[in-house]
Amino acid sequence: MTLELTAQDRSVLDGGQGPSAAAAMKILVAFSNAIGAGSLLDISGAHIDGCLYHGKAGLDFVERLVEGGGRVRVPTTLNVGSFDLIHPGMVKMPEGEEVPARRLMTAHMELGCQATFTCAPYQTRFRPEFGQQIAWGESNAIVFANSVIGARTNRYGDFIDLCCALTGRAPAWGLHLSDNRRGRILFELDIAEPAPSDSLFVGVGLIVGQASGDRIPVISGLPRPRDEDQLKALGAAAATTGAVALFHAVGITPEAGTLDEAFQGHAPEETIRVTQADIDHALARLSAVPDGAPLSAVSLGTPHFSHEEWVRLLSLLHAVAPGRGIPIYVNTGRATLTRLQEEGALAGMEAFGLIPVADTCTYVTSILKRLDGVVMTNSGKWAHYAPGNIGVTVAFADVEDCIRSAAAGHVVRSAP
Repeated sequence: MTLELTAQDRSVLDGGQGPSAAAAMKILVAFSNAIGAGSLLDISGAHIDGCLYHGKAGLDFVERLVEGGGRVRVPTTLNVGSFDLIHPGMVKMPEGEEVPARRLMTAHMELGCQATFTCAPYQTRFRPEFGQQIAWGESNAIVFANSVIGARTNRYGDFIDLCCALTGRAPAWGLHLSDNRRGRILFELDIAEPAPSDSLFVGVGLIVGQASGDRIPVISGLPRPRDEDQLKALGAAAATTGAVALFHAVGITPEAGTLDEAFQGHAPEETIRVTQADIDHALARLSAVPDGAPLSAVSLGTPHFSHEEWVRLLSLLHAVAPGRGIPIYVNTGRATLTRLQEEGALAGMEAFGLIPVADTCTYVTSILKRLDGVVMTNSGKWAHYAPGNIGVTVAFADVEDCIRSAAAGHVVRSAP
């Protein structure tokens, strides 16, 4: 398929908006040709996943765009970086790594990006609306935008997302197009949990991610979630164990009012029945840490904690009152943190061992004071990645058990 460019696209490609926009368009054209897109479409926003410092090449790329006078053409949020600019004293990083890590974050801001530094841009004022075309990086943000909101984005990787932001254009391809958003594989849940736990949604996500491959999953029988944070947990887990960028939950998500709507009138290519035992098995594989194991820390908020999650957590802290020297790290967006501070909600939280972390996440940045004991989390994503990333032993459980464990000083899990 030959890529057709508009006159405006060609003007940008020829340098009409400066060398950085021209470079971005050149890369976008090459990418579009590689994937077989026939045209480009306008986007209303972007989310950039390239703020995490992985080496000089990434910084060089952004620096070159800054030097060429590059500016994003749509509202553009930034994913987590490698440094907590709000609480710099918490980060344990050699100066040789800190300087470029900080610079990568500020260089993106010089391109006109918003200093959100969150993996959950849908929790900010830049949240897209149903049907809007966007170009987002960061796996959990992508699956949330597509599934829970009904906005439209593909899984854009580093550099391509920024090229879309600099041009305001994206390939008319993949999940941007209605026909490609239909379900392909059906997961029939056979469970009876009238007040579904957060862990249930994590477990469903783990199973869906592992079994879907490149097919869009449709989930029937999913209990109605308490709030969108439970859907956030499902999507993050599915995007962690697989390549899921969109899921449909029948009767819950906006493009799946019915099973027929989710499949756009087609029959599923495969049907998988999921029982409570399957979910319990998937969750058990996240950690083999037994009850009673000594605890060194708790880490929550991967994806970043929402304001609603904070409210529930603060209520739980007051009820359980940990305060036994076990730190409770909570990763969150700076916008959410600012709101909590303005509300006075965090006053006196140090007594409970609460440590807010902004701009980054504890599984990608050296923040935890101790790595020798067990770290407990309510996040399927954190439990999946942290052992390989920072070398910790992980115990998984609902947030209630995480806080009870912090109070006890060792792993405590509720009876199933």
